[in-house]
Amino acid sequence: MPIEDLARSDTVTADPETPVVELAATMDEESVGSVVITSDEAPVGIVTDRDLTVRVLGAEADPATLTAEDVMTTDLCTIEAAAGFYEATSLMAEHGVRRLPVCEGETLVGIITADDLTELLADEQQQLGDIIRAQRPEY
Repeated sequence: MPIEDLARSDTVTADPETPVVELAATMDEESVGSVVITSDEAPVGIVTDRDLTVRVLGAEADPATLTAEDVMTTDLCTIEAAAGFYEATSLMAEHGVRRLPVCEGETLVGIITADDLTELLADEQQQLGDIIRAQRPEY
């Protein structure tokens, strides 16, 4: 199954100049743990709730003076929309990330998270269990 079929297309994005206070409010309003930072629809970074905790609160920085560009992770790991489940999990493990922006070329088209992949696996296990139960003889 291609990642594009799993990726959420309602990815929350912001510009590099977005104040971190606004990023935090957006994460709260949208019930997400990250915001993909884009420039001309291309991902240039990501800010996670952990980034805000470590790079703002942990550093005792003044959130009123910081923007996404100040705290975002810029060595962004992305995946092409046509890639598969195995490639996504391999990239996540290799780079130690839980979120992968999904792109078509340079354009952001969605995001896939470790939680999304875990949910897919759980659904597959449930279907397999249904097959086994349907074929099990009555005792």
